[in-house]
Amino acid sequence: MASPSDARSDSVGLQRFGLGFALGQSAELRAAVRERLLAEIDRRVLPQPAGVPFSGAAEIGAALYAFEDREKLEREARRAAETKVAAAPPVPAPPAPATSQNQVAQPKPANEKPANEPALPYRTYRDEVLARTRLALEAETGFGERLVQFWSNHFCIGATKSNMTRIMAGAYEREAIRPHVFGRFEEMLVAAESHPAMLEFLDNRLSIGPSSPAGKRRGRGLNENLAREILELHTLGVSGGYAQVDVTNLARIITGWTVVGREAVLGFPGSFAFNAGLHEPGAPAMLGKHYGQPGKAQGLAAFSDLANHPATADFIALKLVRHFVADDPPPALVRDLSTVFRRTEGDLAAVSRALVESDAAWTAEPTKIRSPQEFLIAAFRALGRKPDFGQIIGPLNAMGQPFWQPSGPNGYPDGNDAWGSPEGIKTRIDVAAGWGRQAAGNVPDPRALAEEILGPLMSAQTRQAVARAESKPQALALLLMSPEFQRR
Repeated sequence: MASPSDARSDSVGLQRFGLGFALGQSAELRAAVRERLLAEIDRRVLPQPAGVPFSGAAEIGAALYAFEDREKLEREARRAAETKVAAAPPVPAPPAPATSQNQVAQPKPANEKPANEPALPYRTYRDEVLARTRLALEAETGFGERLVQFWSNHFCIGATKSNMTRIMAGAYEREAIRPHVFGRFEEMLVAAESHPAMLEFLDNRLSIGPSSPAGKRRGRGLNENLAREILELHTLGVSGGYAQVDVTNLARIITGWTVVGREAVLGFPGSFAFNAGLHEPGAPAMLGKHYGQPGKAQGLAAFSDLANHPATADFIALKLVRHFVADDPPPALVRDLSTVFRRTEGDLAAVSRALVESDAAWTAEPTKIRSPQEFLIAAFRALGRKPDFGQIIGPLNAMGQPFWQPSGPNGYPDGNDAWGSPEGIKTRIDVAAGWGRQAAGNVPDPRALAEEILGPLMSAQTRQAVARAESKPQALALLLMSPEFQRR
């Protein structure tokens, strides 16, 4: 039998590493949560979202190009019609036909799009958000889903950059992040940097080697955006010991990493391709090492060295501990994870296991404020709700963390300063009050729900506040805004 302190630690662990207790889950889960987390790591494979409209980026790319071509033709047709109407002499309007309340409405053409239906990129984004949210709500502990969120933010793209990044945001996460969460960091790095959504987001499809055949013809040169973020944000970190020359030379190394266009010369439209005609010749040096491999292999060799660099191990370990444990990461735990990362050559399952097996990660006080996405998922799990898209995107927009829409390539912030501001807390209170009103009719007793969801974590103050609430909606809002629910 677990002691009260053990029971509290297990409940903290479910929130720290997972998505929180879900309505209807067995209380036995709390007593075995560490074993359940480790079992999830050992399975190594995460489920993929179901019900998404496209299977992957290549299929999406072809659909996007067709959509954009159709939109262009429709715009041109409208402009031509407007020009023709403006040039024609005015025609007297015919008399209005007689109407009747019993008149049968004429059916719309079968192929006419409903007036309020969003365009294909946004419809696809909507469906991907719904599929991603359903997985999180159905997960047992949610550790894998939390890692997907962490790595998707580490290798982030912005869905608002263009039609391509919006329509591919979900596919990017499904293809570049989710399969590698318990795999090797090097494989995730290559998958992320070569994905069409990343090449579009950080403009590598615009980068041309100045001395390449295309560069000589077009008089265009390098775009260093992707190379800079690979070094600063994805691998070594800003203090990782690289210089501007390394950024420039990495940009040279990955010239030719691009996206297949409409003409489909190099492959399926919208998919990744290496275009030798864009690639800068030579053997540029990065971090003191020259890379002279042919074509795409040059970039793969550079990525392998970056993935296995000691600075990358330190940077990833620091970010993981900061995300899961504390804004001020325990140095010993960071060192432990960095050591495992280096020893296993970036085996993320081994790194995740070291994190979950660390007593320091379990005994640390719950000081991290749940991010808006974590708060929303935890609340819907606790209330047993299955939200529609508006009920997801509305609150996340209000709280400042919609899916796949960070303000820059550094992703959403991961500290209490960002999410715990007075304005941010006020917005959460308003959101929690709305959820309380929406869920009140389906919750017989908020006091019993608080006991079920928070268990040993619930303080006497929170128990009293929920019990003394003036209404069910207020009681539910107090539960969701309690320190025990907000912090992990």
